[in-house]
Amino acid sequence: MRTDLHELLRSLRVWDPEVTALPFFDPGTTPDDPLDLFADWFAEAVAAGQTEPHTMSLATADEEGRPDVRIVMLHGADADGWSFATHATSRKGGQLAARPHAALAFYWPALGRQVRVRGPVTAAPSKEGQADLHARSTGALAAALTGRQSEPLTSLDELARTSRDAWERAQREPEAPVTSWTLYRLRPCEVEFFQGDERRQHVRLAYRREPGQDGDGDWTRQLLWP
Repeated sequence: MRTDLHELLRSLRVWDPEVTALPFFDPGTTPDDPLDLFADWFAEAVAAGQTEPHTMSLATADEEGRPDVRIVMLHGADADGWSFATHATSRKGGQLAARPHAALAFYWPALGRQVRVRGPVTAAPSKEGQADLHARSTGALAAALTGRQSEPLTSLDELARTSRDAWERAQREPEAPVTSWTLYRLRPCEVEFFQGDERRQHVRLAYRREPGQDGDGDWTRQLLWP
């Protein structure tokens, strides 16, 4: 029997106070740099037991401006930007080559929080991308060695054979290069912090970078209506 999707949706509750304690957020005490607030919120999400807090939605657009989105892993966040990695030959790699701008979104329901990031994207030097890859797990290297991301797949048997060979090579050659593997950095021009409220009086704080001669303008802060 087919599940009634609408009935199931109506049965769900967001931020049930019996299982979720929404923290108080005072935007008047926030730091000048959004990276500092992000680091604090990320640590609090980890402490709250949020599952996989380092996963995020990555939104890009193709050559015709049509949007695309998927879940990827955050590899780091520092003064150079928020970083993630993929094959340059993948769909998202091709989209970033054509339109080098993207948006990120983190959702931490354990705290009722979201963080949204927008800005231009650049590829790090190949040496940094390879170092990032080889600092990760054997499975991550095996997946990168499998390659062919976003290409049509003939069968699951073909995937199993290719994956098995890649795992064996990754174990045998932990420094095996993957030339298409690329580390990307999104340098934010906007960062928004959203704190949910059970009465729907959500707090939204947007940081925007003022344009500067060297591209490193000061940040301004603005509250937004929920």
